[in-house]
Amino acid sequence: MNVGATHRVDNQPPEFASRDPWHDDVALREAVAREGAGAFAARIAGYGALAGGELLARSFDAHRDRPRLRTHDRFGQRIDTVEFHPAYHAILQSAIGHGVAGLSWAEPVPGAHVARAALSYLHYQVEPGSSCPLTMTHAAVPVLRRAPALRAWAEGVAACRYDPRDLPMDDKAGLTLGMGMTEKQGGSDVRANATTATPLAGGDDYVLRGHKWFFSAPMSDGFLVLAQAPGGLTCLLMPRRLPDGSLNGFRLMRLKDKLGDWSNASSEVEFDAALAHRIGEEGRGIATILEMVMLTRLDCMLGSAGLMRMALSQALHHCRHRRAFGKALLEQPLMRSVLADLALESEAATALAFRVARAVDAASRDPAEAALARIATAIGKFWICKRAPAFANEAQECLGGAGYVEESLLPRLYRQAPLNSIWEGSGNIQCLDVLRALQREPETGEALRAELDAAAGIDGDFDAALAALRQVLAAGPSEAGARGVVEAMALLLQASVLLRAGSPIARAFCASRLGNVRGRVFGVLPAGIDSDAVLARNGAGEVQPIG
Repeated sequence: MNVGATHRVDNQPPEFASRDPWHDDVALREAVAREGAGAFAARIAGYGALAGGELLARSFDAHRDRPRLRTHDRFGQRIDTVEFHPAYHAILQSAIGHGVAGLSWAEPVPGAHVARAALSYLHYQVEPGSSCPLTMTHAAVPVLRRAPALRAWAEGVAACRYDPRDLPMDDKAGLTLGMGMTEKQGGSDVRANATTATPLAGGDDYVLRGHKWFFSAPMSDGFLVLAQAPGGLTCLLMPRRLPDGSLNGFRLMRLKDKLGDWSNASSEVEFDAALAHRIGEEGRGIATILEMVMLTRLDCMLGSAGLMRMALSQALHHCRHRRAFGKALLEQPLMRSVLADLALESEAATALAFRVARAVDAASRDPAEAALARIATAIGKFWICKRAPAFANEAQECLGGAGYVEESLLPRLYRQAPLNSIWEGSGNIQCLDVLRALQREPETGEALRAELDAAAGIDGDFDAALAALRQVLAAGPSEAGARGVVEAMALLLQASVLLRAGSPIARAFCASRLGNVRGRVFGVLPAGIDSDAVLARNGAGEVQPIG
């Protein structure tokens, strides 16, 4: 008698890991080639295999054992340190070593930003929490290069080496950067910041006094902060450690207890005579960090697109192996409609994110691409990041109750999904920024129109939607209606990329997003869309195991 064997376990999908998210993702591989990073394909493929195997496995420990704040050592000395699970450091070491934070600067050739975007997209799928310091570290370099005295900081990022030791900058093999912009009383309105920056005699050094309500990645080697100098809001670099090894004058008050992003530490901080170095002119703090914001917003897009791709992969995997009512879930017509709709959304998000990455890559060489990058980062950041939470929830529903259990990975993705729509400016901020760009920088509107006009005449639904947008822009969009206008821009930009690329899903995307029949939930597709073809493009759920 087999005591305890009450039933046989069957009709359960096999473990998801290990996977190769580069090999499995046709849309990603096409986007990398189309947007100019084909020369990096082998390196991206190598990171895809690493991410889908070792890093995904490590990510569970990094999330379960959350960062802990230690304000003092056992002797009562103030240390203001954050302790992480060793898996977190191992993940950062792999990511930084492979260029997720520094490739754009270590190898500044055409296509490098697109290649780094692909690395970031892959990384976010398996360990999104560590993407926060990776993004800030990458985006800080153009700002640091504005100050000749800080060139060594930029070089420390380009070294592509992770050094977790809490030491002064000169003693580190590689550097990471954090940010401190938001204060209690202002939130997104950084002009309301109350932290003061008092200049010291004889140079560009200042003393900071005040607070930050969100102080991201507090174990970074340095932090870009905004503070009120005598000349107005100013950008400064505040090192964690001073050259003599002493801790700078800031105190970590607590770590934020967040909805998601569990592996990453976010904190509240107070400045008490903290030393910092000015970047740019006094009173030009927002203008100084504008280039950084463009890069972080791009990573918000990439992160949300990557998250959607992982959620889709999880849903396809489950539905391929789980049976109900006599056949696999993947063979059920209604489920196929849902999965096909998710696949359309995922590919369109990826296509737009990488088109923006190409614009960012070419911005220093091509004024038209720079103008497109300026406006498209706000458009894409608004739309793609808004779509991620509903997408993650629909993927959860494909798994049923199993999608609500931590082991499935879907709860982690669901908690993470809202972050990118909040970070680096909420949806309203993005829409206002689009209106501001159209009004104050007419070249951005010209670049947007050129990008959309290039796809005219290929698809009737696209042409009709484009004509409607032209009328709205000609009349001048109102602030109250900005969300609808930016949504239309985003959908047309996605369709434009897909149509011009000759994507086999382009017309299905236009019919379902721009046509007269549009669903308010996933799985409502117009008649005539070939769900089988869309799913076949995603391997009909077939994937390539590692090893």
